[in-house]
Amino acid sequence: MVKAEGVHKSFGAVQVLKGIDLEVRSGEVFCLIGPSGSGKSTFLRCINHLEKINAGRLYVDGELVGYRQRGDRLHELKDTEVALKRRDIGMVFQRFNLFPHKTAVENVMEAPVQVRGVPRQAAWQRAMQLLERVGLADKAGNYPSQLSGGQQQRVAIARALAMDPKLMLFDEPTSALDPELVGDVLDVMRDLARSGMTMVVVTHEMGFAREVGDSLVFMDGGVVVEAGDPREVLTDPKEERTKAFLSKVL
Repeated sequence: MVKAEGVHKSFGAVQVLKGIDLEVRSGEVFCLIGPSGSGKSTFLRCINHLEKINAGRLYVDGELVGYRQRGDRLHELKDTEVALKRRDIGMVFQRFNLFPHKTAVENVMEAPVQVRGVPRQAAWQRAMQLLERVGLADKAGNYPSQLSGGQQQRVAIARALAMDPKLMLFDEPTSALDPELVGDVLDVMRDLARSGMTMVVVTHEMGFAREVGDSLVFMDGGVVVEAGDPREVLTDPKEERTKAFLSKVL
């Protein structure tokens, strides 16, 4: 579902990604861990072209992200073409980014109505189903300011699912939450994993990575330091840098 070949990304003179090679299989829960500043979130943003890569190739479901190849040359897609492809990728951010002036159900309805042209009644029914799925049907009429952080994040997940994505990206979805609210969000993500959704998750929740993850990558300094089965990497890391990191977080 995702394939990265020698992906580089710089911001000015600062190299953030220094040649990332990895593959995410369809239906897999792929976890990215590592210290702050290691490039995890930047790589996630490159997958749906919120950030443009400087070198390498990045594919989602067999198609180049952000570019079209003609012969040996790459041609950057227009913004409208990028937006069309981005519809198939759901993203959940650290900060929930809900529309504050819209209710929970209106937040979930917005993209299907505006982007896909789904009739409002059908979009409302689908939104209510998704809010039910994340345990918030009773909060459909509430505005974000009337919801806890955990509830807002679950609405954000429902909103991403409303576009029926083939891939879900999670950028540290629990890091902004009070500890007692984390469990409800992780439960929703576990349910998604059981349903077969392909997920790439940047996370500090090592228990979730161990329990739910199919693959795990430890990144540091813009490179992949170690990769493998989450239970093996977290229990018996091979690289000294991985051992040092895990000794501080486990």
